[in-house]
Amino acid sequence: MAHDRPDGMAGLEDRPSDSPYVERVYQVAGSDTPLPARMVSVANSNWELIVWKSGGVTNVSVRGPETRPTVVPLGEDTGEAFGVVFRHGAFIKGLPVGRLVDASVDSPHSTERTFVLRGEEWEVPDYGNAETFVDRLVRAGLLVRDPLVTDVVAGDSPMLVTPRSAQRRVAAATGLTRGTIRQIERARRAAMLLREGRAPAEVVHEVGYHDQPHLSRSLTRFIGRRATELRRPVGEEVLSLLYKTDADVRP
Repeated sequence: MAHDRPDGMAGLEDRPSDSPYVERVYQVAGSDTPLPARMVSVANSNWELIVWKSGGVTNVSVRGPETRPTVVPLGEDTGEAFGVVFRHGAFIKGLPVGRLVDASVDSPHSTERTFVLRGEEWEVPDYGNAETFVDRLVRAGLLVRDPLVTDVVAGDSPMLVTPRSAQRRVAAATGLTRGTIRQIERARRAAMLLREGRAPAEVVHEVGYHDQPHLSRSLTRFIGRRATELRRPVGEEVLSLLYKTDADVRP
C-alpha cells in the first residue's frame, strides 16, 4: 500500500508547511523504476490524512499515530499517493486521536473528486492545494488546534496550567503521552543519523540515549531495524519517510 510514505522511493516528493496545522505534505507519483519488495513503516507520533489510488480506485483515510513498526509488502498494483501530516495539537472534532492510535478510519464513500469526512462531502485535496483544503476544514470548525499542546510537545513549559493538566491536554489532542512522543521522535532522529552513516556511539551521545543497548532497544521497538541494518540498508526494502518534527528530542 503506497500510502506509507516511502523514503527514497522513486517519485517521492515531500515538503514542510507554513500552516500551524500541518507538519508536512508528501506525494508519491507513478514511476518506471521498480518498487522494492517491501517497506518498513516506522513508528510516527503524528496523525495524517492519506489519499491513494490503486487499481484505478481512489481511497481516502485518516490514519492515527503509530507506536510500532509494520512491514508492508509492495506490489505491482501500487499507485499514486498523497498525504497531509498534521502537527501535534491539531485534531478533528468528534474524532478523538486516541481512538486512531495504531488504527485508521476510511472514508465511507470516495471518488476521484470527492470523499466523506465526518458526514460531510469534501473535494479530494492534492499536493499543491493541501493548505487550502486544511483552511476549509478550519473555517468549517471541523479541524481545531490546541496551541498549548504544540508548545508542550516542542519542549516549552506552560506557565498558566499545571503539569497534570498539560499532560491531559497532550493526551487528548495527540492520543499519546508526552513521553511516548519523545521516545518515538528520538528513535526516528537516531535512525536518520544512522542512515547518514553516523557511528552508533556518536548517535547515543547526540540523541540522548544512556548507552548503545538503550539505543538498540529503542530502534527495535520503534523502527524495527538494528543500527547495522540502518547503516547498510537492505536493497529489497525501503523505510517509510523519516523527517524531523516539532517534537523536542533534546537529550
